[in-house]
Amino acid sequence: MHVIVIGGGIAGLATAHGLLSPGPGGLGGAPVAGVRVTLLEGSDRFGGKLRTGHVAGVGVDVGAEAMLARRPEGVGLARAVGLGDAVRSPALSSAAIWTGGALRPMPQDHLMGVPGTAAALAGVLSDTGLARVARDAELPPLELAEDVAIGRLVAERMGQEVVDRLVEPLLGGVYAGDAYRISLRASVPALFEAAREHDSLLAAVRSVLRHRPDDRRAPGEPVFAGLDGGLGTLPGAVAEACRASGGDLVTGVAATGLRRTGRGWAVALDDGHSLAADGVVLAVPASAAARLLAAEAPAAAGELGSVEYASMAIVTMAFRREDLARLPRGSGFLVPAVDGRTIKGATFVSGKWDWAAGADPGLFLLRVSIGRHGETAALERDDAALVLAALEDLGDATGLSAKPVDSLVTRWSEGLPQYPVGHCDRVDRIRRYLAGHPGLRLAGAAYDGVGIPACVASGQRAARELLAALPPGPRDEPTGDRPAG
Repeated sequence: MHVIVIGGGIAGLATAHGLLSPGPGGLGGAPVAGVRVTLLEGSDRFGGKLRTGHVAGVGVDVGAEAMLARRPEGVGLARAVGLGDAVRSPALSSAAIWTGGALRPMPQDHLMGVPGTAAALAGVLSDTGLARVARDAELPPLELAEDVAIGRLVAERMGQEVVDRLVEPLLGGVYAGDAYRISLRASVPALFEAAREHDSLLAAVRSVLRHRPDDRRAPGEPVFAGLDGGLGTLPGAVAEACRASGGDLVTGVAATGLRRTGRGWAVALDDGHSLAADGVVLAVPASAAARLLAAEAPAAAGELGSVEYASMAIVTMAFRREDLARLPRGSGFLVPAVDGRTIKGATFVSGKWDWAAGADPGLFLLRVSIGRHGETAALERDDAALVLAALEDLGDATGLSAKPVDSLVTRWSEGLPQYPVGHCDRVDRIRRYLAGHPGLRLAGAAYDGVGIPACVASGQRAARELLAALPPGPRDEPTGDRPAG
């Protein structure tokens, strides 16, 4: 059985790994006899949004820098490919909200900013805002029959202040999106289900916090995890493990067409060659998947083509510790969009990760993120202007006045898919449209979650489904195959 995985981000790599070494839960095991895997990545590197850059000679993540530990897929994949000893917990987890002209401790006992009690947001909201949150329990019972924008529901039940000051910054950090458009069902599914069973939103949040069905951490384990040297080291380790299990992983070759044949699928490549396969997994952004499916599955392609994405930039800077009057405290902070700042959040890399602090003890590294869905003006500035804007906001927030000894701007054009109201229904429709195309699966951030564990899980799901659906056995060698890369 020959399976072609199109796309070498973490979802595509997880798919290839799951096909070659599925094991219990798709986290590694004995190679599967009779399965041949080819992974095609159009760029010159694997990893997608997981990438390591260098600032002042220190390797740092310039994409995702942490993954949820309450879901096992991300950490499990790292362990399966030999990085178990590299898994790290943050040295600090004391994040803040920059609101009302001050850095205020991140509240506890909330779900993506939606509180279980009004008291949980003391210090972040005004007295009027806190009183409005408490009124949720006095309102008519919730009647949530269909999906709704999380911002709209919370504003109706608890007031706009809690949305603008907490829900939006937290959602903005994950999706770079608008809380008043983002789907509750897609972004916080446990709260969506609980809200359908309780009379108030406060009660629904408390119910989920007491019985989190998605939290599979060991007692005392931190919420987030990283890797020594950064999460950008994970793609290379997964690629190496796939090759060791017999996979053919190729960079610099893009798929340009997909055609159904009598025995499977034919994949056209941009170098003029063609590959034949029994199964294909599209682990590429929704727009690229739409182009590949336009001829064979136009209904699915239409849905995929309507998925919107947000662009963003990461500005990473290195400072000499001796130049800093005082070190920034905590692990970082988030910024409400209503305050009109350029940055939407900052991570104090050297404070958060011991491995980064130890790489050069004389430096202090930090990074900021810029860019929200529909807001492109900030990203139209050149790199130098983005660095200056970041320094201005950092100075106002923390008193930072030193100049960096080095900086790096990394732009992620169309980097984060948006999950508006109805997203889950759209994904269901896409999968129904593809149900009549055996041996074809989708994986990636556009479907069931944008975080690393969710993307890994989507690849593992695609691998399991293909292994179950496609009969093993000898196949004729495809014609037109390009040499292994």
